[in-house]
Amino acid sequence: MTQTVPASLIPSIRCAGQAPLPTVHGEFLAQVYLREGDALEHVVLSLGLDQPTAVGTPAGVLLRMHSECATGDLFGSLRCDCGPQLTLALERIAREGRGLLIYLRGHEGRGIGLAQKLAAYQLQDRGLDTVDANRALGHPVDSRDYGVAVAILKQLGFSSVRLMSNNPRKVAALESAGIEVLERSAHEVPAQSHNRRYLQTKHQRLGHFLTAIP
Repeated sequence: MTQTVPASLIPSIRCAGQAPLPTVHGEFLAQVYLREGDALEHVVLSLGLDQPTAVGTPAGVLLRMHSECATGDLFGSLRCDCGPQLTLALERIAREGRGLLIYLRGHEGRGIGLAQKLAAYQLQDRGLDTVDANRALGHPVDSRDYGVAVAILKQLGFSSVRLMSNNPRKVAALESAGIEVLERSAHEVPAQSHNRRYLQTKHQRLGHFLTAIP
């Protein structure tokens, strides 16, 4: 499993385009970043980063590193908590008036891709949990790479963050690369019948910090 990002492995990136993006949560700046030698377009939505930090604002930028999930983010799948987490992150950034969301491409199904994620869903419907389904298909449990996120933060000049995440591996990835995580802020959304077992597996087998699972 990818848990750390050694400094020597932080990729070279470039900003390939940007424009204001009005949303239901407010107007964000949308930027697209490319890793050298890779065509995947990673997206950063930021708010208020061109303004001086207000007096009383906590140190460390409010950050969400969100793994791509077409089924949840685009189509409203109830099998995971990804779509509601994405919406919640934008709401929280808008409330604070300053922060950023890094949308990491290539993370579908914890790195196995959309077609294989659907194959894993079929195995889960036959009784396997999300961990064993990935393994049964011959994949690592979690092969996500957070190097691009680290590179983006460093290019934007952030050395400390307040991370909206339940995933300890995201904390480890940032800290191993020299990004100080001043706070890990719980980012839970309510469970429901379709994703309860999925959330239980993340908590029990992957060590995610989840407390609101019935």
